Amino acid sequence: MLALRLVRTAGPAALGCRALVTVVAGAVGLLLLGALEHAAARPADPGAALVRLLWCVVPLAAGTQLAVAAARVDPCARPRAGLDAVGVGPARLALLAAVCTALCCTAGSVLALAVFLQLRGGTADGLPWAAALTLLALPPLAATGASTVALRRRGRTAPGTAPAALPHRPPPLSAELPWGVAVTAVGLTAVAYAADRAGGAVGGRVPLPGSPDGPAPGVLGGWLIVAAGLTLAGPGLVQLCGLLLATGRPGALRLLAGRTLRAQAPQLGRPLGILCAVTAVALAAGRLYPPGAGKPGGGPAVALGAAVVLVCAVGSALGSAAEAGAVRAPLTDGLRRLGVSAGQLRAVAALRVAALLAVLGPLVWLVAELAVLPLTR
Repeated sequence: MLALRLVRTAGPAALGCRALVTVVAGAVGLLLLGALEHAAARPADPGAALVRLLWCVVPLAAGTQLAVAAARVDPCARPRAGLDAVGVGPARLALLAAVCTALCCTAGSVLALAVFLQLRGGTADGLPWAAALTLLALPPLAATGASTVALRRRGRTAPGTAPAALPHRPPPLSAELPWGVAVTAVGLTAVAYAADRAGGAVGGRVPLPGSPDGPAPGVLGGWLIVAAGLTLAGPGLVQLCGLLLATGRPGALRLLAGRTLRAQAPQLGRPLGILCAVTAVALAAGRLYPPGAGKPGGGPAVALGAAVVLVCAVGSALGSAAEAGAVRAPLTDGLRRLGVSAGQLRAVAALRVAALLAVLGPLVWLVAELAVLPLTR
């Protein structure tokens, strides 16, 4: 009951986050049910059914990541004096936020079942209900478990108690940056090798949901390695942006923006790395299969899965930015008491965004171009 009351008293932003989590869970459930229906309709072709089910793992992981990001900024997980007085401490608050996540994802699974039955004409003939309910339980279970682990880990490290000022010395550059660059290079090499073995963009293909063929298995594996490399390099790239802002003889605004980026790179880097990875793979797929070019696009299942992954990546990055803003709140209040105007604080935020776009934008475009270059020669 306490979780339901906290959901009812939440603000519009929190309700919007929960609605997005519900819609994403419903879309993932719809993809899982589509894979189940395909398997039930074609029992003689288990390989195609397995491929469809494996393609659902990526949207499921993306939806879980979005649920974790939404739970971290959920008002249910914030300490409150009134709740602490009645014995609801950080551990109980983490449990309440996980319950809210479970409710949202369960509502999304129910919505997916209703839409799926409506698309089938309101009939459930030939649908194995045990398997359907098991698949529909995956998004709530994955999101709830991951949210509980993330919130309890945050409660142990106590990141909500931010210092009133930036550290005197900025943290050193992350050691993950060279590893991320190396993994990305390995992925690009794997794409080139797979394209050479498959004879370019034709042959050696693995089926996509809704289409008879698709990119070579080695190409898909190379793209996944590239995405893993960009994700791994995310914190180091954010720190690099902060370092570039503070190079030379920076003024107060540039220095503050650069130090803030370097201090919050561990928190912002991973979601931004995931967003860069998703964007690079989307650009590469768009170059390989442009709309209206007569090449296989994968059908509505791939389109829905790609939309889910992209929305989850953007939502996770925005959620991490909102959490970082909450962590910076004591510092912002201290700067305002020192006489820093709101316009100057907005200028610092604009500098941070401009630095990230200036570094990450060309990098993503370059990686996408290199990822499709062996396939378009």
